[in-house]
Amino acid sequence: MEKKTLLVKEPGFYRLMLMLALPVIIQNMITVGVNIMDTVMLGSFGEIQLSGSSLANDFINLFQIACMGVGGGASVLSAQFYGKGDYNNVKKTVAIMLRVILSVAVVCMVISLFFPEELLRIYTADTAVIEKGAIYLRYSTASFVMMAITMTLTLILRSIHDVKIPLYASIGSFFVNIFFNWVFIFGHFGVPQMQIAGAAIGTVLARLFELIVIGGHFFFQEKQLRFRIRDLWMPVGDLLGTYCRYCIPVLCSDMLLGIGNSMVSVIIGHIGTSFVAANSIVAMIQRLCTVMTQGIGQAAAVITGNNVGSGKLDKAYRESTTMIILTVLFSLGTSLILMIIGPFVVNAYNLSAETHDIAMQLLDAISFIIVFQALQSVLTKGILRGGGDTRFCMMIDATFLWLISIPLGWLTGVVLKLPAFVVYVCMKLDWIIKVFVCLFRFKSKKCFRIVSDSTEERNADSC
Repeated sequence: MEKKTLLVKEPGFYRLMLMLALPVIIQNMITVGVNIMDTVMLGSFGEIQLSGSSLANDFINLFQIACMGVGGGASVLSAQFYGKGDYNNVKKTVAIMLRVILSVAVVCMVISLFFPEELLRIYTADTAVIEKGAIYLRYSTASFVMMAITMTLTLILRSIHDVKIPLYASIGSFFVNIFFNWVFIFGHFGVPQMQIAGAAIGTVLARLFELIVIGGHFFFQEKQLRFRIRDLWMPVGDLLGTYCRYCIPVLCSDMLLGIGNSMVSVIIGHIGTSFVAANSIVAMIQRLCTVMTQGIGQAAAVITGNNVGSGKLDKAYRESTTMIILTVLFSLGTSLILMIIGPFVVNAYNLSAETHDIAMQLLDAISFIIVFQALQSVLTKGILRGGGDTRFCMMIDATFLWLISIPLGWLTGVVLKLPAFVVYVCMKLDWIIKVFVCLFRFKSKKCFRIVSDSTEERNADSC
């Protein structure tokens, strides 16, 4: 009988984890780098444009969360089907996924094009910020369909261990975005200075580049699944029930989180423009410092899904334990890095004294809570979701954010007007609670559920 140890010793596990996690880490660093450059460029025109793009991006981020929910749910199925060599059901999963997310994209395009002011009034009452944010949304309209395809297909490609093409697309889009932002924001090569509209155009062109690279590879060159555009209309009725059973909880979970995070943005918007500007800067620093654990989370979802799909439940439990330990170690290091580099980044912006003070308080809060953010992300979006325990994840995501974090954030920030440190910790209290609940769920070994393509679902309550 194999002797069980706290950390997995097989080198093949670490090679696979690195292969899956490293491209995600690099992609996330590139994405955050682009966002930082956007805020630096727009920040030179003042806090109004910075706040307008930040609030407009809150709606775009909500759509991105929908993409992650639809794609993440589909990747749960595709990872398990891939683990047992069932490529036909992977193709059916992709067909359903694309039909769903493209429908959502069309709705978001209509909202951003025709009703941007009405949308932004939900976030803030500042008319100057609304005016600038509406410009950004209108120019961003074309990006929704492109994001729908590239973000969801990226998750599918990762679930079948095809990680290079999305990475190449991200690297290329980084340079496309930076170059065209510089051209359109500041007005170069005879182009008029477009400021916030130029930032939106640069982002749209970067999304177009990603679509050409990722879509071109997946629909015309990918050799394992051989999914082609005509397969979008393939019959999928026999898999629809299974898809709904596993993917709808993921979509609901991510959407409830996304809408909840938008409610947090509403709270921040009602606290004041200074808080909005400070949060937009610090959020970029936070994302940059969490790319390592995000990579582990993505790797955890794929590895756990492949193991559970092939029936290796004991292996799934042991390898997940290792990833939890690695997450703790990396997130502690991240907290230290954040405390060191954060002040330098904040000082690089031209901020008022009030905004600077709020930003420094938010940095302190994030440095404290980032370990919990990392752990809950790897557990919910990685291990539990990859294991097929999607309904449980939906339940805890919805409960703690909406019943605890949002009410406390409104009370402390808008009503009591407490210091920014206290407000931020209260708005993220659900992260702390979810860590302990998810660890208990994982230890009980009830989080591994083998996907069946029939109407019967086989549950594994122990390893």
